[in-house]
Amino acid sequence: MNLHQQFGDIDIYLFDQLLKGRIRPDDRILDAGCGGGRNLVYLLRSGADVWGVDGDADAVAEVRQLAATLSPGLPPDRFRVSTLEALAFPDGHFTVVICSAVLHFARSDAQFEAMLRSLWRVVAPGGMLFCRLASSDGISGQVTRQADGRYVLPDGTTRYLVDESTLGRWAAVLGGKLLDPLKTTIVHGQRSMTTWVLRKD
Repeated sequence: MNLHQQFGDIDIYLFDQLLKGRIRPDDRILDAGCGGGRNLVYLLRSGADVWGVDGDADAVAEVRQLAATLSPGLPPDRFRVSTLEALAFPDGHFTVVICSAVLHFARSDAQFEAMLRSLWRVVAPGGMLFCRLASSDGISGQVTRQADGRYVLPDGTTRYLVDESTLGRWAAVLGGKLLDPLKTTIVHGQRSMTTWVLRKD
């Protein structure tokens, strides 16, 4: 088995959390905005207790098929159509919540807050929230604010953007502790992406 077969198209910063031992096979893991499951290949192969939600029914069908192939013991209803702001799980249900490249699709401050608070609600005490999202850090002079509060990026897409101060404020509001310093990657002429990893005490 080659590395791509084992890990799929996993986010490299999520792979970093695996290497640090912060995501283990005995965790209960939610991929919020899972798409077709690109971040779940290794976790499904390892027998982890994996769950996923996505707003796209076709994506949910795709990840169910992936799970049926890699982890046939998982019930199909582990993967559901849902928005992030309306997660139908009990408080503290997951030891790890992954939200990669989703929060920047918020259409307003209010929706971003609703999505983030919903994600945080389902993280168990001692658990981890992993987020990767578009930011203005490093490219603030190259983005254009729109009337709805979102921004046009150099690549022409429109996204809800955060920055270091915004994420610091939200960490304080939620009571989360940074597990790693913020890591921001600038894709020149396109976008800036920040990785934000919090522990819930």
